[in-house]
Amino acid sequence: MSRVPSLSSPFLLGFDEIERVLDRVAKGADGYPPYNIERLAHDGQNPERLRITLAVAGFTRDQLDVCVEESQLVIRGRQQDDKSRQYLHRGIAARQFQRTFVLADGMEVLGADLKNGLLSIDLVRPQLERVIKTIAINETE
Repeated sequence: MSRVPSLSSPFLLGFDEIERVLDRVAKGADGYPPYNIERLAHDGQNPERLRITLAVAGFTRDQLDVCVEESQLVIRGRQQDDKSRQYLHRGIAARQFQRTFVLADGMEVLGADLKNGLLSIDLVRPQLERVIKTIAINETE
């Protein structure tokens, strides 16, 4: 069964790259670590922003990496097995992960905080000014 392109309307011109990004994101979603995305309202000091919070219990700050690569927010976690320990029962595995979020043009990462096993990353979208451009119509004979 072939997939019907969702952005194939003749009124949506130049959106083929967005469709490729959506396909890539859908393939890379495995569910770990769990996360929340919330909208934080404008307060006296901060603009309206988004906060992504990931549950990364067991990871230290040095085992986590947050970066922006080609318009994507990439969060990686790397834990090493402690070979010196002998477990009678092992229910908490040392685990690696990579979680990717595609960022819209203009989105900026304000910062990241790790507290009580939760990694919070704040993002802001600067307010774009409305642009109206009149296109001259040439007369040809």
